[in-house]
Amino acid sequence: MKMKAILIAGLVTLGLSMPAQAATYDIDNKNAHAFIQFKIQHLGYSWLLGRFNTFSGQFDYDEKNPSASSVEVTIDTASVDSNHALRDKHLRSKDFLLVDRYPTAKFVSTSFEEHGKAITIKGKFTLHGVTKDIVIEGEQVGAGQDPWGGFRRGFEGHTTIKLKDYDILKDLGPASQEVELYFSIEGIRR
Repeated sequence: MKMKAILIAGLVTLGLSMPAQAATYDIDNKNAHAFIQFKIQHLGYSWLLGRFNTFSGQFDYDEKNPSASSVEVTIDTASVDSNHALRDKHLRSKDFLLVDRYPTAKFVSTSFEEHGKAITIKGKFTLHGVTKDIVIEGEQVGAGQDPWGGFRRGFEGHTTIKLKDYDILKDLGPASQEVELYFSIEGIRR
């Protein structure tokens, strides 16, 4: 009996000394709790806002070791939505996203840094068949139990990309060379 108690105590101690593993979260796009939006100047006179309606992904987050966290998101480029059907058709064309040839865009993180609530995520962003390094600056919005018995965690972030870096060469003037991307991501822990 004494040997059994020692064995159990040893297993408990071993379990407590093992590092906590990252939790995996599925991005909740099904219930519209996640958004990928964009903003670009229209000829320097106003802002054009839009979003991608269809995307999927997941992230791993380790509270004890945030630098071990990671993110992966795949965007259906044909789901671009600027609230104007003719413009969306043009955005899907060879002038911009060329969705027939490049049906997805993808972000895969390479590093994750956390400074309080502020985060910096570096990674590879593929758009229009071109992959470039980008940096997403943002913050952790919050985490906790949801009313349905699950656990959720949310982040938001933003970055700016140059269209020419992704071989999108349609020139709409000097004020329209860059696109701001905004991510609002809520994940449900598996």
